[in-house]
Amino acid sequence: MSEYSLEALEQASRLVYQQMSPTPQYVWPQLCEKLGATLWVKHENHTATGAFKIRGGITFLDWLSKAHPGANGIVTATRGNHGQSQARAAGAMGLKATIVVPHGNSREKNTAMRAFGAKVIEFGQDFDEARSEAARLADAEGLFIVPPYHSRIVSGVASYALELFTAAPELDVVYVPIGCGSGICGVIRARDALKLKTEIVGVVSTEADAAKQSFEAGRILETATARTFADGMAVRSPVEEAFELYSKSASRILAVSDREVAEAMRLYYACTHNLAEGAGAASLAAALQESQTLSGKTVGVILTGGNIDSDQFASVLQGDTPLPV
Repeated sequence: MSEYSLEALEQASRLVYQQMSPTPQYVWPQLCEKLGATLWVKHENHTATGAFKIRGGITFLDWLSKAHPGANGIVTATRGNHGQSQARAAGAMGLKATIVVPHGNSREKNTAMRAFGAKVIEFGQDFDEARSEAARLADAEGLFIVPPYHSRIVSGVASYALELFTAAPELDVVYVPIGCGSGICGVIRARDALKLKTEIVGVVSTEADAAKQSFEAGRILETATARTFADGMAVRSPVEEAFELYSKSASRILAVSDREVAEAMRLYYACTHNLAEGAGAASLAAALQESQTLSGKTVGVILTGGNIDSDQFASVLQGDTPLPV
């Protein structure tokens, strides 16, 4: 059985559903009116960690328990959502979790990771520096390092795309934010397994656009900084394995500004009363950017998470664009 066959993805989905229920996808009429198209919103903000990453945590830790039963703990780097997913899954299996975050990381995400039992360490100025420290700790303390991208993470994440495509198989295009790439790769794998022709468009921040630059150059490029308040997209360099897939299978990658992201967050709240974090609103921002080309189409956007500090969200609702951390 191929690792990403429909049968394999459905098997991974069943594993995910042992710990969570499928999330909803809705057509919100006010958002459709704004876009001039039929718009499906996949609500990954409705999970037990408030983000889609929970799915990959479940499938990765299940694999780890079987492939490396002697592991006594894990370590990983994150801006928050990946860390929550791994901490939650590790705790369920009786493993300790050490999570490395950059200085200035979301206070509320850090608190959530600690609530799931993780030891949270602040190191470095951004995700990429935190990731290097996680690798060092893995060697120094004998911990199993959880990468930001892994096939077993992707197979779990793909479960949300199977849900969306099953509910709305007529989708013409889906917009997916890119951080380390498990989200967009999960959507690609599900689309291909279902043999659909849906166009998949990646979304990055204008302030962290390494994936877009790399996509257009045909090779991995790194940016000097990744300073966006949409921390789920704040990555300076693509993950090679993820880039290998989305560089061939995505139609294009769009960049959205922090101002556009903040406006999309306000729209989500005004039109649906759902809270979206920065990266969670990025796909809606991208769809709005291309709205003139979407008339009459059926469009999907992934609200990947709703984990944003309350003071930052309050400033968004007041019409501001938060400063990057």
